[in-house]
Amino acid sequence: MPKPQSVYECQQCGYQSPKWLGKCTDCGAWNSLVEERAAAKAASSSGELFYTLQSKLTPLDEIGIQNVPRVFTQLGELDRLLGGGMVPGSVILLGGDPGI
Repeated sequence: MPKPQSVYECQQCGYQSPKWLGKCTDCGAWNSLVEERAAAKAASSSGELFYTLQSKLTPLDEIGIQNVPRVFTQLGELDRLLGGGMVPGSVILLGGDPGI
């Protein structure tokens, strides 16, 4: 039988943390986290835990193309590769073979 899990909840804002913290990272209140028993989560047949998504899915054909201002890298080929520069707030992963 699994050990009951504890969760620490801030009495000021309701923020929950898996471990005790001296200062709430959400509202900044000191010594406001109190230990509570975590609610049991239902497991799937494969043993994984699934969480409810709060976001709504939107089909790609319903998303309009926007002209977003770009940040130029001063590297012409990289700007061309990125479609005219980097979009603020985006994440770009560059990878390749070493030495190429």
